Amino acid sequence: MAFPGASGSLPKLPEQNCEYREVQYWDQRYRDAADSAPYEWFGDFSSFRDLLDPELRPEDRILVLGCGNSALSYELFLEGFPDVTSVDYSSVVVAAMQARYAHVPTLRWETMDVRALGFPSDSFNVVLEKGTLDALLAGEQDPWTVSSEGIHTVDQVLSEVSRVLVPGGRFISLTSAAPHFRTRHYAQAHYSWSLRHATYGNGFHFHLYLMHKGKELSVAQLALGAQIHSPPRPPTSPCFLQDSDHEDFLSAIQL
Repeated sequence: MAFPGASGSLPKLPEQNCEYREVQYWDQRYRDAADSAPYEWFGDFSSFRDLLDPELRPEDRILVLGCGNSALSYELFLEGFPDVTSVDYSSVVVAAMQARYAHVPTLRWETMDVRALGFPSDSFNVVLEKGTLDALLAGEQDPWTVSSEGIHTVDQVLSEVSRVLVPGGRFISLTSAAPHFRTRHYAQAHYSWSLRHATYGNGFHFHLYLMHKGKELSVAQLALGAQIHSPPRPPTSPCFLQDSDHEDFLSAIQL
């Protein structure tokens, strides 16, 4: 699976999408790319700077989840946000990033699973992730009907994000997932945050979700969030195109 919007030299792709969820795949990928330039999912910093900057303050304590070998944490430092902690469950890439940015002591890098963060509650003003949830959901067979395992995995991450955010803190998620796929995951009352959505990028649009801890979801968002706990939709009957020069192709697409 090649995620759209990735920049940098193309690494070896996994044989199955579910391998994106496995630390062994990422360890080997980063060993093979030890001397490579940063690899960016869903655009580099310049593509979403205008959306991000208004939500950040120079004194913010920022946590970047699933940092990989992206330059995002360093670009935040260059932009005037020096207090950045970056975590990834690949010890290989964490060691590489510690070496690459050893000249910037305010940038901290730690090996950590985003589903079980080793930080005290109320530790950060901002938590930011770019493509991490996409990787954890990459093995799903149907994005419309996420498996119970996928729902649980995302809930583990988002519960940890809410826990480590201070009251009034912001969670920023950058992804290829449109609102009809992702809003229901974010729109859960127990995270105690509000939710806004924006798009960025030229041509292919990516999505930025902004959550403010301590604010409330709308009634409509809560209704969407409740759908994630509904039973899966029954399978639809197959629809076949007519043998005609004037097929109605759109009516045959099951979305």
